This record gives sequence, structure tokens and C-alpha cells, in this order.
Amino acid sequence: MIHYKNKEEIELIRESALIVSRTLGILAEIIQPGISPKTLDKKAEEYIRDQGALPGFLGLYDFPATLCISINEQVVHGIPGDKPLIDGDIISVDCGALKNNYYGDHAFTFAVGEISDKIKKLLRITKESLYLGIEQMVVGKRIGDIGYAVQHHAEKNRFGVVRQLVGHGLGKKMHEAPEVPNFGKRGSGRKIKEGLVLAIEPMVNLGTKNVIQLADGWTIVTADRKPSAHFEHNVAVVDGQPEILSTFQYIEEALMKKQASFI
Repeated sequence: MIHYKNKEEIELIRESALIVSRTLGILAEIIQPGISPKTLDKKAEEYIRDQGALPGFLGLYDFPATLCISINEQVVHGIPGDKPLIDGDIISVDCGALKNNYYGDHAFTFAVGEISDKIKKLLRITKESLYLGIEQMVVGKRIGDIGYAVQHHAEKNRFGVVRQLVGHGLGKKMHEAPEVPNFGKRGSGRKIKEGLVLAIEPMVNLGTKNVIQLADGWTIVTADRKPSAHFEHNVAVVDGQPEILSTFQYIEEALMKKQASFI
């Protein structure tokens, strides 16, 4: 059953989403070769708790960390470890926060140092596919229109779109109905209505669309071990149109500041 939110509920989700946005912005400042995922995880937990919120992932389905940190061929659900990041890595950081009984949940894939042009393109196309999907979140359209927009953009650039993992509704639960695949047919699926809140999250691979789960029971990796990218926003239908509740602004400001420091 889909729970459509009123404007007060949407504002509470926005508050939680922006805690995540600011958390990712803080992490953007310190993601660099030599830092460990566990260090990032500790920093995120401290900041989220300082905002009077709870880490949304920690303990959810028994997940052992605040962040899902997925490196290179890891698609999603990576468990933060002690091994330092190295130049040329890419790292998906997925974060959740719970405040006032409502969740925020979104993700960004970062470059660590210098990455190749083909990986830069993977990140760019995946991010573009996210926004193309969001554009379809209009009253009267359908969930399949979102998936089609993501799939079409990724596949025309010869990247693989993950099938086994999907976006989802968001609210008092981290994962609510409906599921939001990153592939689909235009005009298919549930109708989009006022008050729908979704976490739209393209997961796009450099090679095959196929993925497997590692023995830890969490980490999902590409079947061909080629890199994968993941971007996610929280979006509500307000007055018939998509309104993004999360933001990448804090990340972009941090990355611009870091870039300027090297000039």
C-alpha cells in the first residue's frame, strides 16, 4: 500500500533529507586517498547524532554501520572497512537519517583523486539519468516512465543498468511502496499521484548489468568486476510536479573548495 504524504509530512522528510545532504557535504571535504571508510562512517554518525537525528541505516535489517560505502566494482550496501582509499577509486556513499519519525536517504558517488575519462563518463551519465528520471515524476505519469528515462539514457551510452535493486517509497519507513526500478516501459506501473515521495536511485555499471552478492551477506558487486556508480535523491510530488527534497549543493560546494585549493 502506498502512503501519500501531506505537505507537513513532506517537510519532515525534507528535514531528514537535508541532514543527509549536509552529512554528505562534510564527507566530501575529507574524501581523499589515504582515508578509510570507517573514518568516514564515524564522522557521519557523529554529525547525524549532533543534529538530534539517528543514523537511518545503523541496525536497519541488522546493517552494522551508518553508511553504505561501495568502492569501485561494489554497487551498493558495502560495509565500511579499514582499508584506505587510493587514488583512482570511486566511492558510492549512501546515507540515511531518521528525525521526527521520518527518514531521509540519498547517495552520491565520489572520485578519489584522479580517475579515468571513461569512469568520469560513467559518473556523469548516472547522475544525468537520475535527473531525467526525476523529470518524469509528474501527476498522471507512471512509475515505468521513471525507469524508462533512466534506462534509456544509461543504455544509449552503453552502460549496464542494474535490475535486481530498485528505488523505493520513503516516509516513516526507510523502504515503502512502491518499488522504483531503474528500467521499464513508458506508460507502465502505478500512476504517480500528489503526495508521492520516492527515493530514486540509478545504479549503473561500466559493463554488465548483472550483479552478485558477496559472502558478507550485504555487499553487491558487478558480475564482471567493472566499476559501478550510484546517485540518489529524495523527491516529492508537490502541486503535480517533482520537488527534490535532498540536495547535492553541499557536496558541490565542498568539491569546488577542494579543487580551488589545488590551483
